[in-house]
Order: sequence, then structure tokens, then C-alpha cells
Amino acid sequence: MDPILAGLFVFAMRLTDMSLDTLRLLFMMRGRKLIAGLIGATQAAVFILAVSQVLRGPLNFWTVLGYAAGFGCGVIVGMLAEERLAIGYGIFRIYSPARGMAVAQALRAAGHAATEFTAQGKDGMVTVVNAIVARKDVAKVRALIDAADPAAFVTLDEARPLNRGYFRH
Repeated sequence: MDPILAGLFVFAMRLTDMSLDTLRLLFMMRGRKLIAGLIGATQAAVFILAVSQVLRGPLNFWTVLGYAAGFGCGVIVGMLAEERLAIGYGIFRIYSPARGMAVAQALRAAGHAATEFTAQGKDGMVTVVNAIVARKDVAKVRALIDAADPAAFVTLDEARPLNRGYFRH
């Protein structure tokens, strides 16, 4: 096989392998065992194809370059794919010194569950609003929060619902 063509083949295999690896890891972290296992099996086969091409004969600059570049690009492609899939839930924590009730009402009016409580902050009392939302809805919920209280302090974390409760699907 032509050395440049071999390098392109290795690049494509590593791009695929690392994209699958990134997705597999993210599915594992979300507890999706079956899909993580299927992705892992596919990833292993692609990895063997890539490594066997690199190790065939003397080391070739193009296959080594393809291996390294495919690895880096595959991580990026896997992360982009995972963002597009937007699987799972996020938990918003909204800290509002003056408009917490308005934030909670806006979230509820849009069909999201919101739990609010008062807390003592550095500068006095604040309302804390927690809302677990599907990751695909994060941008819309962020816009609702910004409209209700542009000065609110907002965090977003990964959430893995355990059982019961209200989750808008």
C-alpha cells in the first residue's frame, strides 16, 4: 500500500476508534451499559485494524502521523457527536438574591420542575432554585433564567436521576 494512502487509512481508523472511545466513555458514565459495550466491541475491532497497519513493516512517517492525528481529531469528533446527541440530564442551580420566585415560576410555566428554597449567601438571603432538565433543553432553560433574572448566578452539572420525581421528557 502507498505510504500516504496507508497514513490516510490509519488516520480514518483512529478517528473512528477515538470517536467511539469518547462516546463509549460518556455512555459508561451515564450508566448505559449495553450501548457502551457494543460501542467498545466495535472500537476494539477498528483499533486492531489501525494498529496492524502501523506495525506492518518498518515504521512509516505517514502511518505514525495518521495515527497521532486521528487520535486527536477523534477525541474532538467524539465530543462534538456527544454534544449533538445531548443524552441525559443536567441540574441547574440558580442563586438569585431578588428574583428567585420569578425564575421558579418561569421554569414551571415552561413545564419544568423547579424546587426553590431560601439560603444565606455572602451578602444576605438568596433564593436557590434547582431544576433538572433534559440536556437537549439546556439552552432554552438558560434563556428562561436569563429573562427572569439576568443577574442570577447559575451553575449546571450532570445529573443522573435515580427514581421518582418529575422529569419532562
